[in-house]
Amino acid sequence: MRILVMGGTRFIGVSLTRRLVEQGHEVVLFNRGNRPAPMVGVAQLQGDRKDSAQLKAALSGQKFDAVFDNNGRERSDTQMLVEALEPGFKQFIYVSSAGVYLKSDELPLVEGDPLDPKSRHKGKFETEQYLQEQKVPFTSVRPVYIYGPQNYNPVERWFFDRIVRDRPIPIPGNGLHVTQLGHVDDLALSMVNMLGNDKALGQIYNVAGDRFVTFDGLAKTCARAAGRDPEALKLIHYDPVSFDFGKRKAFPLRMQHFFASVTKAQVELNWQPQFSLVDGLKDSFKQDYTAQDQPEPDFSTDDEIIQALT
Repeated sequence: MRILVMGGTRFIGVSLTRRLVEQGHEVVLFNRGNRPAPMVGVAQLQGDRKDSAQLKAALSGQKFDAVFDNNGRERSDTQMLVEALEPGFKQFIYVSSAGVYLKSDELPLVEGDPLDPKSRHKGKFETEQYLQEQKVPFTSVRPVYIYGPQNYNPVERWFFDRIVRDRPIPIPGNGLHVTQLGHVDDLALSMVNMLGNDKALGQIYNVAGDRFVTFDGLAKTCARAAGRDPEALKLIHYDPVSFDFGKRKAFPLRMQHFFASVTKAQVELNWQPQFSLVDGLKDSFKQDYTAQDQPEPDFSTDDEIIQALT
């Protein structure tokens, strides 16, 4: 197949592009051209996807069998893309988010659960609605928390920063909130398995690891991945409502139980996560965290919490 990947040079796009090329597909990336393609021989079209004229000019005369929209955040982003594409593509695979779900007392979250109209990810489910309304042959994937090499969201890095420096780890609540992570390569595998899969047309899939973990458990698993003794960690629990951090983010995960069933993806996509949580975090620590210079972390919120509790 000839496949268009929006982005393709960061995180999800890198893993996805590699898998597609390994399967023999012709991959074309669309991005601003600020980074090289992740593999030799992968073509790139350059432009700003939010500029309709640039998008149409770059895609004019380009025929694709399938499209992966990895970085559309608002309905308008994807609408401009769909309108700029030449007709004839057979599948449009969209990266949404499990953050679209309304907070629920019943867990795990499943694909038919109510959505949160006030979610900061509402642009994602508005995009899904657009794709359905326009009868685009789409498939949507809703990851929970994604981690792995080149992650630009400070999920695992937040823990690693503190663990390698032997710092206390401040965790909101009692540390027993349950969450879920999924390795970026497992996400990419699920997306590749959607390709050309008739069962996947018009469907939405939660994708993440198949096990859940508490906040405290995640800290300990990150310690194991970093080669440290998890029992030696100094975990500090605090009430976040007692602090005003302003726009500073004191913890990288939402303070609630947040995990989803991946059964539908496992059954219909013939997909299974390949990484256990500890193995995936080891991969991230080795391939990413210790493989490049890390910016000096800002521990000001940690220090504020620690000082208030001592």
